[in-house]
Amino acid sequence: MNCYRLIDKEWNVDFVIKVGGADKQRSACVVLGIFESRKLTDAAKNIDAATDGYVSNILRTGDMNGKLGTTLLLHNLPAIPSKRILLVGLGQEKEYNSKAFRTAMLSVMNALLRTAVSEAGLFLLDIPLKDRDLPWKISQTAMLASECAYRFDALKSKSESESSPLSKVTLYLSDRTHLKIAEIALMQGTAIAQGMKVAKDLGNLAPNICTPSYLAKRALDMSKFHKLKVSVLGQKEMEKLKMGALLAVAKGSHQPAKLIILEYRGGAKTEKPIVLVGKGITFDTGGISLKPAAEMDEMKYDMCGAASVLGTLTAVAEMALPLNVVGIIPTTENMPGGNATKPGDVVTSMSGQTIEILNTDAEGRLILCDALTYAERYNPEAVIDIATLTGACVIALGHVASGLMSNNDQLAGELLQAAELSIDQAWRLPLWDDYQDLLKSNFADMANIGGRSAGTISAACFLARFADKYRWAHLDIAGTAWKSGKEKGSTGRPVPLLTQFLISRATRKLAHSR
Repeated sequence: MNCYRLIDKEWNVDFVIKVGGADKQRSACVVLGIFESRKLTDAAKNIDAATDGYVSNILRTGDMNGKLGTTLLLHNLPAIPSKRILLVGLGQEKEYNSKAFRTAMLSVMNALLRTAVSEAGLFLLDIPLKDRDLPWKISQTAMLASECAYRFDALKSKSESESSPLSKVTLYLSDRTHLKIAEIALMQGTAIAQGMKVAKDLGNLAPNICTPSYLAKRALDMSKFHKLKVSVLGQKEMEKLKMGALLAVAKGSHQPAKLIILEYRGGAKTEKPIVLVGKGITFDTGGISLKPAAEMDEMKYDMCGAASVLGTLTAVAEMALPLNVVGIIPTTENMPGGNATKPGDVVTSMSGQTIEILNTDAEGRLILCDALTYAERYNPEAVIDIATLTGACVIALGHVASGLMSNNDQLAGELLQAAELSIDQAWRLPLWDDYQDLLKSNFADMANIGGRSAGTISAACFLARFADKYRWAHLDIAGTAWKSGKEKGSTGRPVPLLTQFLISRATRKLAHSR
């Protein structure tokens, strides 16, 4: 029996998978599903029979009807060793799908975290889902548990949340047939959850703490615990590489810019790597093109692309995927100042292409373009950049889907499939040459903005000019990387999408090698 642990400052929990029946378990709490109209699942029927109809009698009182997401905690049922039974509503059986599963599982985890139980046994995995398989249900369970437990109290003098005594969750199967693939799925789910936590924590840190130097230190710290080689380039090294676009953004800040490179080698030395490039603007004032004051504090999240690269590489290393993956993080602040880049300035990128900076608040593409050129030296299999790049993407897709653009249909298809599997949605937008005209400049090879129309696409068109030597995709996560308002905080997206993409790649590789 393998055990996989989710680790948080306030909550450490072990996840294990076992085979067994609900009526025989001595767990402090057994979790059972109930469909709407009080229909019992097989595990619930098992408990009902062992207790001489106790569960059925409770349901007939009307305290629970199986409505999706509702819960009812029962104590000291007769004739079974478990002290508690938690019933969770699954909704209509005909409508029980992936969304219903996630809703029910979130309700279960929230209910368990509010109780005094130290361990729980879940009998929800054998219930058929129309659109998902067992590994999906298991990996999602680990990820949803982590989501429910996540708190960010690191910067408070006193923690405002009580730690849960829950330290062990057992996921039960009815037979041993799928035990091996179930354990693999649990390992993957806990690894993704750990990666999401890394991304969330970095995103939620205050910008006076999470500086480019801090990100570099975190990357170096990762190399002590995982199979990673980390290099950090400073201003002199970037000047030598002629990274004029990246350094132009950094000119107004007192914080030194960094280029962070992480190399994970799980494949053969000759195998081409997947390169992930994450935008790392640790605070974005807009520079001379200053942003409005309202909600400017949320511009600490402008490094969530970088955070997602660090989170994804954490998950990859935890799983020991048989792939080569390189992370490249260009990171700086974008600040106004006497030395700051001005609208109208022309800079020369590492590629030799010149850029007229019409708006200093379109800085993300400037640091990314030099990083994309730097990526060429790895002779990559594919390059994916991740960036909180455009407000236009939020207008187009809201906070549900990340924007996806690519110069390769197969790569785009793989990413969309990974988005669907991971429930980390993305939507593909066009990248036609017709849009390139938006970037024309009278004074340089291109302008760094293309006007109000098609802002997300013109930003990707800009990046495409630096990614024409390899298969490339761009993820605009401006609408999905964090939440505003009462639930303000980093979401950890798109770590699930990126990690699932890499898992699928590794799975196909192993299948072809057999």
